[in-house]
Amino acid sequence: MDYSSQLQTEHQLQVLSCHLKTEASGVIQQRRSANYKPNIWKYDFLQTLLSKYDGVEYKLRAEELRENVKAMFVEAQEELAKLELVDNIRKLGLEDLFAEETQKALQAVVSSKKKKKNGEEDLYITALRFKLLRLHGYQVSQDVFKDAFSITKCTEIKGLLELYEASYLAFEGENILDEAKTFSREALRNIYSTFDTNIAKEVGHAFELSSHWRVQWFDVKWRITAYENSENIDKRLLELAKLNFNTVQATLQKDLREISRWWRKLGIMQHLNFTRDRLAESFLCAVGVAHEPQYSCFRKRLTKITTMILIIDDVYDIYGSLQELQQFTEAVDRWDSSKVQQLPECMKICFQALHDVTDEVAYDIQERDGRNVEALLHLRKAWAGFCKALLVEAKWYTEGHSPSLEEYLSNALVSSGGIVISVHSMLSLGTHEMIDSLGKSEDLVYNISIITRLCNDLGTSVVEKERGDAPSSILCHMREMNVSEKEAEEHIKKMISNTWMRINGKCLRSEPPDLLPCSFVKVTVNVARMVHCLYEFGDGFGVQDRQTRNHIHSVLIEPFHLDCL
Repeated sequence: MDYSSQLQTEHQLQVLSCHLKTEASGVIQQRRSANYKPNIWKYDFLQTLLSKYDGVEYKLRAEELRENVKAMFVEAQEELAKLELVDNIRKLGLEDLFAEETQKALQAVVSSKKKKKNGEEDLYITALRFKLLRLHGYQVSQDVFKDAFSITKCTEIKGLLELYEASYLAFEGENILDEAKTFSREALRNIYSTFDTNIAKEVGHAFELSSHWRVQWFDVKWRITAYENSENIDKRLLELAKLNFNTVQATLQKDLREISRWWRKLGIMQHLNFTRDRLAESFLCAVGVAHEPQYSCFRKRLTKITTMILIIDDVYDIYGSLQELQQFTEAVDRWDSSKVQQLPECMKICFQALHDVTDEVAYDIQERDGRNVEALLHLRKAWAGFCKALLVEAKWYTEGHSPSLEEYLSNALVSSGGIVISVHSMLSLGTHEMIDSLGKSEDLVYNISIITRLCNDLGTSVVEKERGDAPSSILCHMREMNVSEKEAEEHIKKMISNTWMRINGKCLRSEPPDLLPCSFVKVTVNVARMVHCLYEFGDGFGVQDRQTRNHIHSVLIEPFHLDCL
């Protein structure tokens, strides 16, 4: 029997197993299907991902290059030279290697900055300074752009591009930055076709998605290639960037091999035919949230959580009847396996997997941090809330209820999975005291969850409408306001922009009001960026689309070719 025939036979047996169990209970339930395609990232292939770049010789070369690049900070005497070096370091994925040098350079810029009395300052340096200072938590006013919107500025290509990127760092109520975005976008569009190839690619990249909304690590390869093709490159910086990318990738490949072995041992997909088998994509999400080598344990935990979010979401969206889902929700709420004994075998398997994975993650946290009992209680509570929110959506679907957008989003705060991820992140990254910060994080997590849901809806609403799922935010707004689908989509996009402004206010101010741990804030905001990445061109989870495959190839599989050793 060939491999495809074997898969088909296994699929038929899985369907028969679930149907027999349901019929044995005296109920013949017609199940829906999302027609998800089989997983394309096979176990045997993932186990072949081995890299030579974790060898000692490459680490020694990286350290030598790092010392050379440190000298570049000393060489950069002028303000513009300092800013451009910091900007390049960040874009090339090296900011963690030069955190101290970066802060010293920016502090020097702040200390030496003098207000020009004669003439206007160059738009490029104004926008670049604003962007970098605000990204690093310095207090900088939008008023630096109050005289930026003039005809003479419309030809400053680099300045306009930096102004456009800077506008995405706006806080709520910063109207000058809102005007800056419109001005720079229209000015760039008017002269777009006249740019040379490299700057045209930069503008197109920014128009596709702002760098502030991108997963930075997924953008590093593109930035390295762009830097290599630019006029003023430093070979020391370029080689270090490539080598650093390859060494980080080596760690990520090791993590992926380990988590794929866990996934195979768990064996849950052998018994489920209705859900998404998306381990590689789930791991990619964990990388997007925290790519740094020191976060290996966190990445593996988050991958486990993401796979379970997908499975449980499909139980509610696709498989279970309302009565079955009510029983399942009660079982999760009470964490009691006896409550699922009358359910179909597939749902019993899902509950047991959720139970085991949650206990496993809690034990893992205990081994490192000594907080098992507390962690387990928080994790169970988060999963119960998630299932209750999914049950609400299942009731809407069954009853044909069309919620208002406000009602929909109040439930989406939980059903998006944002709280589940944030609780796991807080417990995984923090100290004992950080558990007390869970309550303080509500506003940030709320806004991240809203972006998660809205981006998801923009990417999947067409398919879900055809499948007959519960209403999306787009459909809710269409019905509530009696507007077209296009108008509703524009409204949702505007909501995403406004939500990002609130997130900026929480994360980019010099003194965040909630004093949340920096590591938690960083990974939580990266969740929003990861969602943009997944759903920018459709359903990056369900469909395994070209963009997601490209990210997996780029980030996890293909290293840079290096001649240094």
